Amino acid sequence: MPGITDLKLLISSMKPNLIEGEFVYCTVPASALADQIHLKPIGMFQEKEGMTLILPIEAARQAGFPIEPAMRMITLDVHSSLEAVGLTAAFATALGNEGISANVIAAYYHDHILVPAADAERAVAALKVLAAGQYPL
Repeated sequence: MPGITDLKLLISSMKPNLIEGEFVYCTVPASALADQIHLKPIGMFQEKEGMTLILPIEAARQAGFPIEPAMRMITLDVHSSLEAVGLTAAFATALGNEGISANVIAAYYHDHILVPAADAERAVAALKVLAAGQYPL
């Protein structure tokens, strides 16, 4: 089933789900990735400077990585198309207006937003207001 592309339908259908646990961004040389894969990253991205890993905070702590800033992940439970236009802008604007930074990961089925742990509940509330149509676009 293809993902949704209609912006109004995406926003009204999205259900922000705060995922259990905290996460941190870490980086390792690309050549060291095999040595770190046991840490079970929830995300990876190859950059010219090295491999970015998004790790559960406890795994990062045990491996000796810095554990700041602690992030929480919000999954938007709506099957958004990778070709949808405007969803990222809409939720980034809603969070930005609340003074909440957002680090976005677009995966095949859903968008995932990593926000500072201290702002997670406020972020979910802002996204629910957006989904309810109570936030201007």
